[in-house]
Amino acid sequence: MKLRVYASTKPGYTLPTDEALKMAGIEAGICYMSDDFDALLAEPEARTMRRVRGTIGSGRHSVAGHPSYCLILEGLPKIIAMLLNNEQDYNTSEKSARYTIMNALYSEQPTPDGDEKTIYEKWTVIFDNLIAKKYPEIPAKTRKKLALENARYFISVFTPATTMGYTADLRQINYLIGFAEQLCETPTVDPFLIKLKPWVLELAKLLRSVCNVDGLRDNKGRRFSLFGTRVRRELFDESYSMNYVGTFSQLAQAHRHRSIYYEMLIPQLDSCEFYVPPIIEDEALREEYLKDMESLKDNYPQGMLIHINERSIVEKFIGKCQERLCGAAQREICMQTEKNLERYITGTILSGNVDVYMQLMELSGKTKCQLGYYVCDRPCPLGPAHAFDRLI
Repeated sequence: MKLRVYASTKPGYTLPTDEALKMAGIEAGICYMSDDFDALLAEPEARTMRRVRGTIGSGRHSVAGHPSYCLILEGLPKIIAMLLNNEQDYNTSEKSARYTIMNALYSEQPTPDGDEKTIYEKWTVIFDNLIAKKYPEIPAKTRKKLALENARYFISVFTPATTMGYTADLRQINYLIGFAEQLCETPTVDPFLIKLKPWVLELAKLLRSVCNVDGLRDNKGRRFSLFGTRVRRELFDESYSMNYVGTFSQLAQAHRHRSIYYEMLIPQLDSCEFYVPPIIEDEALREEYLKDMESLKDNYPQGMLIHINERSIVEKFIGKCQERLCGAAQREICMQTEKNLERYITGTILSGNVDVYMQLMELSGKTKCQLGYYVCDRPCPLGPAHAFDRLI
């Protein structure tokens, strides 16, 4: 895994930590300045630095949220991208496993049935053929993308195949360093967390090389938010909380909705289960698919099912529905969102919240292009009429 800064306040420029702190110190001076802002810019640098060190030392870290860094992470495992994205305070651009070939595939534990790369390439061809047979009207280019989208379920969340642009501020990067240190120092017997720790340790090392500031760590007892340690209570009212099972891939897709909180339960299922794309209708082919998944289970393929908790407020859930109830969305998250919508509607009947019930009913059975607020200039392959009964 590699990290480099490609921009920070000015494209092509790596902002030295002292300059970032100076900027934070100037921002801190705004709160108490007796003169105008230009006076702050003209004051001796030593005074600015004393102020910011004192401000950070007193636990007031918000001033360190002004300077930001644009990072490029290469050779990144999916699980590290998920770990970062779940923190919500960021901007990100990530290489898509839905639309591009994952070239850096490897398998830590090859099996007699073939390693991860072999299985991924094998199922890319199988899915391409299945889609061509079931939906001959889908263009070859689109069919290829859909095949890649489904074959990526075999890719481990620990495979270093992702490139990610990640922008965060000085405070958040230092909080991430602290979260990483805390996770690595916490004893665990969970095999998933044991496998994760070396990657988190490397992430912390890379982030420290960019802008480590002693004393700038979270002081409220927070940690990486991705991992939940208890089953949360379900609630369907103005705010909501719901539990369901989905894949790593679906959860990674859901992270784009940053105003919604997600957790995956640790530890997970005692027995491994996997998502099977419904385009696989033949029972013998289904068994072959599951056999290949099973052979990679110790690598945690993205198609492995995990326990997920989702919670937020109704307006944010509606925003998610308006995006994910779509024939072009990943099928799994589209269907899960539709199912969660119906569960939410039923829940509001039981809670007696008529206002929320009416808001949600306006979405029921509709795709985002049928809601009247959105006009799509790139129609989905099968059209909105088949958004919810498609197999791909």
